[in-house]
Amino acid sequence: MIPVSSSNLVAIGYDSSTSELTIQFNSGVYTYSGVPEFEYQNLLNAPSKGSYHHTHIKRYPFRHGY
Repeated sequence: MIPVSSSNLVAIGYDSSTSELTIQFNSGVYTYSGVPEFEYQNLLNAPSKGSYHHTHIKRYPFRHGY
């Protein structure tokens, strides 16, 4: 997990062997499946990680953990 500067996201991690993107939010942890690596890279480099997540990542299937 890589800590990020965001008001809502705390850290982001990616497992290329499973194409799973894990995001730690202030409110909990979500793991998104089937996410291409370019989406992870774009999220890391986005000026607004929350906006990028809302527009590009939320469409992927996810599971919620605490």
